[in-house]
Amino acid sequence: MSYILTTVVVIIIIYFFMNYGKSSSRKKTSNGHPYDNDEKSTHSKRKSSYGKWIGGGLGWAFGGPIGGILGFVFGSMFDGMQSGTYAYKPDQETGKTQATDFSVSLLVLAAAVMKADGKVLKSELDFVKRFFNTQFGEEIANRNISMLREVLKQDINVYDVSIQIKQYMEYASRLQLLHFLFGIAMADGKTHEREVNMISSISGFLGLDSSEFNSIKAMFVKDSTSAYKILETTPDASDDEIKKAYRKMAVKYHPDKVSHLGEDIIKAAKEKFQKLSTAYNQIKKERGIA
Repeated sequence: MSYILTTVVVIIIIYFFMNYGKSSSRKKTSNGHPYDNDEKSTHSKRKSSYGKWIGGGLGWAFGGPIGGILGFVFGSMFDGMQSGTYAYKPDQETGKTQATDFSVSLLVLAAAVMKADGKVLKSELDFVKRFFNTQFGEEIANRNISMLREVLKQDINVYDVSIQIKQYMEYASRLQLLHFLFGIAMADGKTHEREVNMISSISGFLGLDSSEFNSIKAMFVKDSTSAYKILETTPDASDDEIKKAYRKMAVKYHPDKVSHLGEDIIKAAKEKFQKLSTAYNQIKKERGIA
């Protein structure tokens, strides 16, 4: 079962709790008088606090670490919850990652990467917003960015979150997730060591090996051997080995593998595939391979 399903439970229970609190605040006391202003204020603050912690607790219980983070965020953003934006169901038949599951995973891990260097840049927020805007439209993109701002306030256990994603997300989607994380880290056109190190840790937790991490990193961080790293090979490889490496990577990075995630992600996968082709053509030209 997809971890996103937990948000349905979280929303329903917090909604009930909050509305029960509102109706209770309108009840009279046993002596027939309404609550005074101080009592109302205290009651309101208590409801707000309970909303956060009940949301977080239930989210964690039913949806693991990601459910816990989102549950706490939903509790903090109760006024915007009733739209049901995140009440999605998993694809039980195919077992493939839903576009919404991918987006929530990106949202949480993006927050971890953005926080890694101790500062959150506008360029990073803009990059994430453009993704959601293209994928779901402006209204939902604005809500997701509001949620991202709340997630950025949370302590994120990157290991637990990544392990949960590994459990539910197929291999090709995890590779694409890593590609987006590098896009966020490089949104301002600079390399930030702490952010790259964070992505490296996430990559390992997601079950991707070092050559896969280095391949995608080389698409963003260039050096004299970047083309070889993208193909997951080395400069001392033979021409035949280079050809075999390209064919292998062409299968691994083919955009069709993430076609179920939506047009924007397919477009990004095509860009990644184009970088692979560019690297191969560069090597062929340097070596004079026909």
